[in-house]
Amino acid sequence: MPAAKRLFIGLMSGTSLDGIDCAIVDLSCDSPALVAADCFALPDDLRRDILTLCANKQAPLAEVGRLDIELGRCFAKAASNTLASVGITADKIEAIGSHGQTVFHQPNSAAPFSLQLGDPNTIAERTGITTVADFRRRDMAAGGQGAPLAPLLHQHCCASASENRAIVNIGGIANITLLLANGAKMAFDTGPGNVLMDYWIAQHKDVRFDANGEWAEKGLVNEALLNELLNEPYLAQSAPKSTGRELFNGTWLHERLDAIAQKPHPQDVQATLLEFTAATLAGALNTGLGQGGVYLCGGGAHNKALLNRLRALMPQNTVTTTTELGIDPDWLEAMAFAWMAQQTLDGIAVTTAPFTGAKTPVLLGGIYPCPTSTGMN
Repeated sequence: MPAAKRLFIGLMSGTSLDGIDCAIVDLSCDSPALVAADCFALPDDLRRDILTLCANKQAPLAEVGRLDIELGRCFAKAASNTLASVGITADKIEAIGSHGQTVFHQPNSAAPFSLQLGDPNTIAERTGITTVADFRRRDMAAGGQGAPLAPLLHQHCCASASENRAIVNIGGIANITLLLANGAKMAFDTGPGNVLMDYWIAQHKDVRFDANGEWAEKGLVNEALLNELLNEPYLAQSAPKSTGRELFNGTWLHERLDAIAQKPHPQDVQATLLEFTAATLAGALNTGLGQGGVYLCGGGAHNKALLNRLRALMPQNTVTTTTELGIDPDWLEAMAFAWMAQQTLDGIAVTTAPFTGAKTPVLLGGIYPCPTSTGMN
């Protein structure tokens, strides 16, 4: 008889703030099976307030608290709506793994700190489902960067003994997971994914992203600006390392534009930003992967111009998406937090050292129980 289903929900809102990804995952077998998934846009005013908080890094405590609760309500609604759309009741779900919305990430200070909003108490109370959340800070307490964490699932279901593989997640920030055929593995944030391109096109075209990279593709790369971007010290740091909007943001970009003598046309800036993302990814992959398969996931996997540039910069590699591995590239990160919730509920400490630098295996996240949830039986 087939094993009884173990259903978990993964909730994820990334650096791009393009919506809450919700994935229902069956984790009864070794390979996660996606049952259903959907993406829910954040209300415009809430998205604006979160971006303001991320940009200013200062806000009254009452504002931080309000955003925490409002995001928690949005996450809960995303989970409930996805369940309703496929006729699954909350009592069939063992737990929700909620990443939350990162608004601050500072892993290298004297007191390493990462803050994700989206109150898990609210999620548990509104859904009636045990919720696991706040995954990153336990890793940081153990000496890790707190990010990236999705590589935990990448190694679990994407490694191969016959092929060197890289899983490349291109969200607001880009990160890579190197899974070599000899068993060696590593992961880190390479730098910007979509965050700077999204910012720039929003300023000049009043749209949230450059669909298929079409605006960038028609521009010309400005070498002076590209060289200025590539001089960022973060890029030369050794792994493990992680970054976010705290570094790569509109202010950072304008400082680089001010540092060059002649200002490029806005479309040429967009082309240069796309080249910057492609060059930093390709540089990291060419150094660490050798020959092998490069599998993209995240929103950037749909950017055809970026995909073409990566292929041109890595001619020795096959560059495609995680679809080739049987995993939908849009939902892999949400699925990862469902899987992490299962590990935590099952009391399994995970080894994040190759990815974040944590000194010991850690039980990730806090558990916010619901007595009626199957995860508490």
